[in-house]
Amino acid sequence: MATTLRHGCISAVNITSVRSSEAKNAERSRISFLGDNSRLRQGSSAKLASIFEPCRQRSVTFGSLRINCMVLETKPSVEKKTTLHDLFEKEGQSPWYDNLSRPVVALKSLIDNGVRGVTSNPTIFEKAITSSDLYDDQFRQLMKEGNGVEEVFWGLAVTDIQDACDLFLALYEESKGGDGFVSLEVSPRLAQDGEGTVAAANRLHKLVNRPNLYIKIPATAECVPAVKSVISQEISVNVTLIFSLARYEAVIDAYLEGLEAIKNDDLSKVSSVASFFVSRVDVLVDKRLEKIGSEEALALRGKAANAQAALAFKLYQEKFSGPRWEALAKRGANKQRLLWASTGVKNPAYSDVLYIAPLVGPDTVNTMPLNALEAFVDHGTVSRTIDANLGEAKQIYDKVEELGILWADVGSQLEVEGVASFEKSFDNLISSLQAKADKL
Repeated sequence: MATTLRHGCISAVNITSVRSSEAKNAERSRISFLGDNSRLRQGSSAKLASIFEPCRQRSVTFGSLRINCMVLETKPSVEKKTTLHDLFEKEGQSPWYDNLSRPVVALKSLIDNGVRGVTSNPTIFEKAITSSDLYDDQFRQLMKEGNGVEEVFWGLAVTDIQDACDLFLALYEESKGGDGFVSLEVSPRLAQDGEGTVAAANRLHKLVNRPNLYIKIPATAECVPAVKSVISQEISVNVTLIFSLARYEAVIDAYLEGLEAIKNDDLSKVSSVASFFVSRVDVLVDKRLEKIGSEEALALRGKAANAQAALAFKLYQEKFSGPRWEALAKRGANKQRLLWASTGVKNPAYSDVLYIAPLVGPDTVNTMPLNALEAFVDHGTVSRTIDANLGEAKQIYDKVEELGILWADVGSQLEVEGVASFEKSFDNLISSLQAKADKL
């Protein structure tokens, strides 16, 4: 079922479907306009209207999500609340969007319909930049300025992140820093380089220069200490690629140690999420269960990931309570929220909201790719489920180990595969940009 998301203040245009050169020029002008955010804030209605006036298309499509395209209006349209609004307002879980591409302004419709943040990664940027011509003008300009290809990539990425941060800034301020974040990941080539990760985090933090930026740092053994260091410098962090309870606890401790190292008495400006991956866990565990082949093993397919996630939430509750946490809370510290990542269903035999509906709980985030997002908007239900049956979750978790599938091995393999996947995407993107540069 297609869902139409509406907005009334800024027009969204998919110029790949608009053939006139006039419309393409208008879109390029808009991208340039968005790049100068002071002009965006100070710009008149006439300026924005003139940018979109040539557009004859009236919608932009994301899969089966169709976003109406409207020229600037003086009054915003009245929005109906969606399941995403209910998810946050009734159960305290923040729905985020796991994607970023140009035109970034199209995110405005998703914000209006309940999306409260955005995550990106090297694979997302590879798909965005290599499949669109909306990056071409900036690419040529950055190359003319004498930048290397990798620096050009960061220039493109930082522009997208800045534009997204600006779109979410009002939500960030309204929520007093609780939501409205946009995540940018350090180079995956630094996954085994803690010191390099700290340096990269500082550099990206300064380049983006937005209060609602999360720097993504992988939860590899080498980079967990980097989390502590970056947090101690009062830089907000999204810790990514967490696949096991043991590594998750190490991430929490790094966050707490980082907060404790801050000299400033006010810790309220520092924020963090811990991105705990789910669907990839079932992909690997299911394969091992099928290899075992017993009735008992096969009955556990599609259950291991959510069971481990439920236990992660229990660990979250335990670690963010008690005297140690209370001392930090008195200084205004924010809890490091659990963020459910990798929530797109990989097995078509499973429910398309398998990694959303069973993981609803307070003080958590679920970042969803498009297919999962539209499925939940269409037929998702909102109720607290994450800790509804912790006993069963523990039984499933323990039974997986009893069958000879060690959780430590699962976590290690998925971490290696996750880092390798992001590094491959990054390398492919840099190679594509180099090939484009060679043609200039």
